[in-house]
This record gives sequence, C-alpha cells and structure tokens, in this order.
Amino acid sequence: MNSVVKVFAGQPFQDKVSYRRDAGNHMAGNLFAYDDEFYMGFSNAPIALNQNQLLKNIQDIQNNNNIKESSALAKHMGACSLDVEMETGTGKTYVYIKTMFELNKRYGWSKFIVVVPSIAIREGVQKSFQTMQDHFMEQYGKKARFFVYTSKNLTDIDSFSSSADLSVMIINVQAFNAGFNKEKNKEGRGGDKAARIIFSARDDFGSRKPIDVIAANRPIVILDEPQKMGGKKTQEALKEFHPLFTLNYSATHKEHHDLVYVLDALDAYRMKLVKKIEVKGFDIHNLRGTDGYLYLENIIISPKKPPMARLEFEIKYDKSIKRETRIVGVDDDLYALSKEMEQYQGYHINDIDPIRGVVTFTNGAEIHTGEALGDVSEKDIRRVQIRETIRSHFEKEKELYNRGIKTLSLFFIDKVENYRKYDEEGNEVNSEYGQMFEEEYISILNEYLTLFNTPYDQYLKRIDVHATHAGYFSIDKKGHKVDSKTKRGSDLSDDESAYELILKDKERLLSLDNPVRFIFSHSALREGWDNPNVFQICTLKHGGDSTTNKRQEVGRGLRLCVNQSGDRMDEQVLGSRVWQRECMHWSRVFLMNMHWMI
Repeated sequence: MNSVVKVFAGQPFQDKVSYRRDAGNHMAGNLFAYDDEFYMGFSNAPIALNQNQLLKNIQDIQNNNNIKESSALAKHMGACSLDVEMETGTGKTYVYIKTMFELNKRYGWSKFIVVVPSIAIREGVQKSFQTMQDHFMEQYGKKARFFVYTSKNLTDIDSFSSSADLSVMIINVQAFNAGFNKEKNKEGRGGDKAARIIFSARDDFGSRKPIDVIAANRPIVILDEPQKMGGKKTQEALKEFHPLFTLNYSATHKEHHDLVYVLDALDAYRMKLVKKIEVKGFDIHNLRGTDGYLYLENIIISPKKPPMARLEFEIKYDKSIKRETRIVGVDDDLYALSKEMEQYQGYHINDIDPIRGVVTFTNGAEIHTGEALGDVSEKDIRRVQIRETIRSHFEKEKELYNRGIKTLSLFFIDKVENYRKYDEEGNEVNSEYGQMFEEEYISILNEYLTLFNTPYDQYLKRIDVHATHAGYFSIDKKGHKVDSKTKRGSDLSDDESAYELILKDKERLLSLDNPVRFIFSHSALREGWDNPNVFQICTLKHGGDSTTNKRQEVGRGLRLCVNQSGDRMDEQVLGSRVWQRECMHWSRVFLMNMHWMI
C-alpha cells in the first residue's frame, strides 16, 4: 500500500473537483427547472507531477524494495501503470481497498473502478467491501460507496458520478470487452449484449453512452488478476475508461509494467501470512492386472508396542472378494489374513521401518507409505484419494475442534454426475464419488470415536454421514445440478448460479452448527472458494491441467483460518501447525513439483 501511495509523493491534496455532469436528454421539456447542483459531478484531480518526477519516485521505491529499476514510465493506460505482485491468499483485496482509502486521504482522489476477470472474483470483491466497511470506518472515519456495474441498472453510474464521497465501481471484464468495436457498436447490433450496452447511446439512459459518463470521472482503474484479461480487445476497451492511472494486482503477471512491490511465495511463507502446503501423493507400480493388490496407508508408531502398518489388501469371502484395511505387524502373513488368496503367497511381513516408511516381506518385496502395488484401477485411485483426504481431515479437525475452529475439506471434480445423479423420479442420489465418500467416512469415523465421550466425540456423533458432505454446482432451469459453463477458450466459469450458492453459504459453513464439513465443487469454480477454513484439497479428476490451474486450486485454502467469532487465527494464537494444509494428488511419480512453500 505504501509503495503505491509514495509513487505520487509531491501531489497536492485536492478533493471535490467538480464538473458539469451530462444528465442526459430525458430531462428535456420538463416543466421544472433544475439548479446547477443537479448537474454537478465530481472527478479525480489530475496528476500534477510531471513524467520525470513520477519516474524518479518509482525508481526510488524500486531501489528500496530491491526491484529492478524501470527505465521509462509504462503509460499504456493513464499517467502510469503500476504492478503489485502478491502471492495468492496474502490479502490482495484488502490491500488494494486500503490503498484506495489512503490515496483518498493523502491526495483527495475518490473515484475508483475495480476490474475483475470473472463473476466469482467480482462477487468475492463485493463481499470484501461489505465485510470490511466497519473496519475501514474505524481507521478512516468514512465508508466507501460501492456498487457492481450491471447493464440492467445504469442509474448507479449517475450516483457514482454525482457523489463527492469515496466511490467504487466493481465490474467484470465480460461486461465491456466482448466484440468491442467503437465505430460499429450501436444499439440493436449483434454481439454480446452486456458488452454492447456500455458503449451504446441508450434511450433508457438519456441517449448517453454509459462509458462516457464513467470516463468523465477520470477514475483510478484497479485490475484484479490482469493476466486473465490481457487480450488486445480488453486493453483497447479499458482505455475508454480514461483512467487517471492503473494499478495491476496479481501473483502471476503476464505483461509487466512498473513493478513497485513484491510479496512472493517464499516471503508469504516466511511471514506466515498463509497456510503451509503439504502434498500427499502415492505411487502406482506393477499395473499388469495379475498382481495382488496392496496399498500401504501409513505406519503407526506407539510407545507401548512395535511399529504397525495400516495396509489395504484383498480378502476372500464365500461369495465375493473385498478390499479391506487391516492393521498388521511383523510376522503377519497376508496369505493367511486374505483367507489363502494365491497372489499373497510369500507376503509374510519381515520388517516395518517407520524411518524410511517401508514394509518388507520375506519374498523380497517391499512397499512404501503411500504406494499401491498390483491391479489398481481408476476407481481404486479415486477411493484412496477420498480415504486419505477424510483421514487428514479428521487429524486436523481433532486438533482444532476444541479451539472453536471449523475444519473444511474441498474436493474438485470435473463432472457433477460422478458425485450426484438423479433417479427416475428426479430425486438426487449419490453417484460414484458420493457413495465412495460415505463408505470411507463411516469406516474412518469408527477409528476416531473413543470410549470417553469427549466433546469432539459428541460432535462427531451428532453429524449424519449424508449431511456432512454437499455439492456446490451450477443449477439448470429444472433445479438440477449440472457442470459449470465456461467461456470458449477459457477455464473460468461465468455461471452465476454456482457462485451464488458458494458465496451465500461461505460464512455459514464456518459454523460448527452447520454439519457440512466436506465440499464437492466443479473444477471450473476454482476462484470461488476462498474459504479460510479449508485445510484439505483433493482433485478427483484426470491430470493435464497447467501449473497455473493447479496453483489456483491449491490457492482455495491458503487463507489463515478463523474461529467461531470470526477472529483470524495466526501463528501467535495457534502455533505453527495451524497454517499447514494438505493437498491430495496422484500420479505415477510423486508430485514433488506441487510442494510449493507458500
């Protein structure tokens, strides 16, 4: 915040810069005369510093922040274009809102536009303004007047222009960039309706173009995640806002301007501003379809007995063969335990090494923690992922429950039908992942229930397995959950129905009175889930996503958790373990590249 504000050192304070506002021709012929006050608008004062002064200020800040000096001003949108690099989950939205208040306090600038790349981020930004109103009122003695631009309510623009208060317009890029053509864009033409309206002279808006009314305010434009909206058409359209200057906030800038501040992943980790990531992975070997199946979940260490292994293998029954998890020790014979299944001949446990995380057998075979051997299908892989996510959830939840902290786990899936489906009568029922979840949950729950009936035991017993998991997906016209829609060539969902559900329940999910602890959501909704109490994230879909997409998924749970009173729980309150979070991924090779220290 200070780095941005100091760029304009030497700028005189000047507020309430007035101009005669275009009120439109809908007042023509009105019998009542309006005084000058009706037509009064307020804009940002121009920048008084010359280019050399601005560049000198930027270079001084870059030197203080150990950033490479700019040789010239980036002026593609306004007097300058400043980049702020902040890692996901470090409070980027808070920082740029506070920057608005500080710029208003120091220099009197009062008109701001926040541009975002998706509906999810737009709704999240609006929510941030709502929840932080009292906080900034205490700090600055004023509240920001904010609104979300919609072509259905253009009168908000008049209020934005006529207000002398700190005013903010939040707009998603789809509202103005689709098919932009300044010369050809007229009311009634084809193309994207919402994007067309902002550039058209509207009869219902006094024959004015909304963009002209906005631009007269000389707003300061803030781009949230500009790398997702860097196309030429978008850049050309943004210039029509006539920004005083532009601020770009992102963790991964594609286009670079004048960088004034960097908070990278390592700094965020060292400063303990986010949770630590722990990636769980497991390897698959010997996929010939003929070997006996084995999966080593973990090795159990106890001061009272030798190390034991939690091992999953197949057991033969009269009419079926089932895969079950058993706790086994040295000298146990899997051939006997499996009721004499031939593939386990020679699998007599020779040693359990907790240091290396290895179980060895008398036939020379060995298996490492998190490793699966033998005939493993895609279904097996997903079951193991679900199981390990549930187990990690219980471990974290047991630790945090008595501190009044709700623990959440998040599953990303690529198809709704893999989690929930509809029967012939239209009732919603479990599909493959939903069924797997409930089976594994009940099994692991029984391991965590004790005989002492502790408050945590009572909490677990109150929650029904069917009520503790829920899906947040797009809704079709029949009220059915469906896969989220995305724009062609993009992985960002533009389906408002899913985001409404997510954001509506965001705070409610933090309450221990709400039984939902496991959330299933569509992979396209990565940006919608900035919930501070997500501690486990599991991706139940095929690989192939880019590193950026994986990073977005991981970023859904980076924020530090809060307790039942909404108080932020940092290291000073809970110690180092509270900011650890686990991610469940699978590949044939352990995903070391996912172990970012964020």
